[in-house]
Amino acid sequence: MSVVKSDLIKQLADNYPNFIKKDLIRLFEIVVNEIQDALKRGERIELRDVFAIEPRVQKARVSRNPKTNEKVNTPEKKAILFKMSKNWAKNINEKK
Repeated sequence: MSVVKSDLIKQLADNYPNFIKKDLIRLFEIVVNEIQDALKRGERIELRDVFAIEPRVQKARVSRNPKTNEKVNTPEKKAILFKMSKNWAKNINEKK
């Protein structure tokens, strides 16, 4: 199941009727942009008891093409490590 931004905003509006929907949309965009900017700066993001996201740098290396056995230079690249908390994983995996 995928999650769509409009569904998240609708659920927030239902849970918090005192907030204007336009303000909830702006708040959501600010949070997502701050997470993106922090990852670009190489910072770790942690929501306690939910998850942690950490950027990792994979060093440049010489790899090989398995089909031709030719050596290929692989440039340095960034990857994201996502780690879910044990409590959150337990709640997700519970049978209802």
